[in-house]
Amino acid sequence: MIALLAIVGFGVYRFYSDHRNSAASALLGNARKTEDYQQVIARYPNTPAGADAYLLLAQAQRDEKKFADANATLEVFIDKNPDHQLVTTAQMAMAANLESMGKNDEALSMYQRIAASYPKSFNAPLALFSQVHILKMKNQTEEARRVCEKVMTEYRDSFWAGEAARELRVLKSTGSSAPAARSTIPPFLAAPSPMPGAPMPSPSPRR
Repeated sequence: MIALLAIVGFGVYRFYSDHRNSAASALLGNARKTEDYQQVIARYPNTPAGADAYLLLAQAQRDEKKFADANATLEVFIDKNPDHQLVTTAQMAMAANLESMGKNDEALSMYQRIAASYPKSFNAPLALFSQVHILKMKNQTEEARRVCEKVMTEYRDSFWAGEAARELRVLKSTGSSAPAARSTIPPFLAAPSPMPGAPMPSPSPRR
């Protein structure tokens, strides 16, 4: 009898959960602006769609150049979904937002933490490569070279290994911190134009 009640209870829970997830997905599918994403989060906070809504809300805030707000949103997303497969993507976006605010030292520190904490992540080589232009801007050319070599050695099969090789050739040929052409990263990670009055960050890569 107890086993039967447990089975029935689980069935009811699955039905409710599936229905809730479907409703959340439908609402998110129709969302187009910050208020819409906030509504999904408020109504369906513990659903996959609710998690996705945080990321889309952060992107919308980023597009509006509300970089601090976007980072606050991404922090909540990470706190609520520490095992989500896009946690490192959220952290990369936070670092890019810090660059857009002219906080290059903080951005560099975050890129370094991502690369060290998630060496097996698909974002690890990008987190390393994203350090290079900041290091060059700080006239830390030798450290920039070491980072390029690390990308080439530890992530030799990745797209970023080729980019690091090109960057390394420029560093060796010029012996300076002169910027090189870089590739374009996905729009979610690419640092938008800085806010008025903020220090100009180094050019984002054309990856």
